[in-house]
Amino acid sequence: MSHLIDTGIPQWPGDPPVKFTTVAELQDDGYYLRRFSLGEHSATHINAPSSFYGNGTSIDKYSAQSLVVSAVVIDICKQAAENPDYLLTGADILTWEAEYGIIPAENVVLLYTGWQAKWLDKNAFLNQDGDGNMHFPGFSAEATQFLITERQIAGVGIDTHGVDSGQDNNFTTNSLILAKPRIVLENLTNLHQLPPQGATLVIGILRLRGGSGSPAAVMAFF
Repeated sequence: MSHLIDTGIPQWPGDPPVKFTTVAELQDDGYYLRRFSLGEHSATHINAPSSFYGNGTSIDKYSAQSLVVSAVVIDICKQAAENPDYLLTGADILTWEAEYGIIPAENVVLLYTGWQAKWLDKNAFLNQDGDGNMHFPGFSAEATQFLITERQIAGVGIDTHGVDSGQDNNFTTNSLILAKPRIVLENLTNLHQLPPQGATLVIGILRLRGGSGSPAAVMAFF
């Protein structure tokens, strides 16, 4: 469920670029080795509370158990195709539950918007207008609060560059979810392959000391 990491991937404005530097060659050193660098929130990644709270938990403090979680998938591809600024609503959640059942506690709610298909076109993926404002779908504050308080979810994930829509400069959903050390996954892919319910995610992270997040290798089993 993770995108290939390369130098041309879509990057949040201001994030450090992805770089690969060769430091050893087979013909000269007997082995091949590269150095790489990228931001903690680049490519498919997980956010930690310390990215939004000064005393928040850093990514190295997440336990192995917390990174193996059940997941449900809510499909809003149709709405997002019609309105790139679309926000998941409480009504959308109730409509999904009417078909698939109440979202169980301690699940991660994955929002499938169809944006994963735009990954290879950074302009389409970030969808910036003439003023530099980004336009992509996300979770509404109302839906996020409902999922936290009424469904006791373990976190959220999405196939765009943010669980907050491109229009939300306050990072409302991130802030609400990460008030505790929950899961926030961004830039996911292959969400169309997952069932609406019943998947288990295994989230591989880099245990960066004090990290505000980490690129993530996310696998799903169902």
